[in-house]
Amino acid sequence: MQNQNITLSLPKSILRKMKVLAAQRQSSVSRLLTLAVEKMLAEETEYETAHKRQKTILEKGFDLDFHKPASREELHER
Repeated sequence: MQNQNITLSLPKSILRKMKVLAAQRQSSVSRLLTLAVEKMLAEETEYETAHKRQKTILEKGFDLDFHKPASREELHER
């Protein structure tokens, strides 16, 4: 995979914490951000897949073996 540089603006406090975290994990800020974005994209894809699957199920419907209740007159026939 070919990488492309981008310009990113972050608050200094967040960037400082990212650098510390990257050092603790023996990684780079770039790698941490890449992993975070990859995870976010994967979760979005999983959500879309699950949403489509559930929508299909709901559109198909469920057989609940429903029978129209008897009318009052039918229940109280004399």
